[in-house]
Amino acid sequence: MDEFSIIAKYFAPLAGEGAFGLKDDAAIVPQRAGHDLVVTTDAITEGVDFFAFDPADSIARKALRVNFSDLAAKGAQPAHYLVNLSLPHSITEQWLAGFAQGLAQDQKEFGVTLLGGDTGATEGPLSIAVTAFGFVPSGQIIRRNGAKVGDHVYVTGSIGDSGGGLAIFKRENHNLSETDRDSLIACYRVPQPPVDVAPSLRGIAQASVDVSDGLIADLGHIASASGVRIVVEGERVPLSAPLMAFWGDKAVQRAVVAGDDYQIAFTAPPALTGPFTHIGWVEAGQGVSLTLNGAEVALPSRGYRHF
Repeated sequence: MDEFSIIAKYFAPLAGEGAFGLKDDAAIVPQRAGHDLVVTTDAITEGVDFFAFDPADSIARKALRVNFSDLAAKGAQPAHYLVNLSLPHSITEQWLAGFAQGLAQDQKEFGVTLLGGDTGATEGPLSIAVTAFGFVPSGQIIRRNGAKVGDHVYVTGSIGDSGGGLAIFKRENHNLSETDRDSLIACYRVPQPPVDVAPSLRGIAQASVDVSDGLIADLGHIASASGVRIVVEGERVPLSAPLMAFWGDKAVQRAVVAGDDYQIAFTAPPALTGPFTHIGWVEAGQGVSLTLNGAEVALPSRGYRHF
């Protein structure tokens, strides 16, 4: 199939308002009165962010969700997206159908629509770049630079599960049950960004970031932008039972640098309650440290590095 046949068969049915059926050179982003438009972009690449043997629908869903976590960290609700595909010649129509099915599934789950993108061939690995658009009430975007001394640090969900799934794919030895193994693999393949939490962060979070490169590394972005120091109490970091069974005594140290969680870490006043966990505090200084039972822990790395 050529580019335009692929677009017409698999992607035009996903197009939303303003996309002109994907038959034009550009699209209009529908606006919402009283809201700011928030834009983010992220790419995933075969061999780095997913494997060639991963199901096509899960690859599509991961490509969307790594962007939705960025929007959620800003307090924004996802609305639309663009997708750019660099397809190896080995890609089949069956793969394309599965990929489009994954997009359709997440469009329904998150209430988003496709506005357009680009499709081309490549001699290199499969690469998928998504640009996502979301809306936040005017003036309420949550940035990285608002952390204050005395804030507490919170995180949604659990940390490290995706890293555990990746370790399984890399054939790290384990004695996990099939259920626990599959649970960790599912977290790697299809992240669960806490999009539904985003509205509750507005007005309470001082600074926020999505956890993509690792909890310690990403909190480092808040610390740097805000000119503060962040202390993470390792015993407070939420870990799943399957991950604890897998990594045991080293679960905390490995989880906080594993990356690919796509949860939200944020700072806010003390004593908050909600669908998140208090894991530390903000103090004067710089950088991020991890403690266990009050003693600082040295880490071999701070998180994933792209270069």
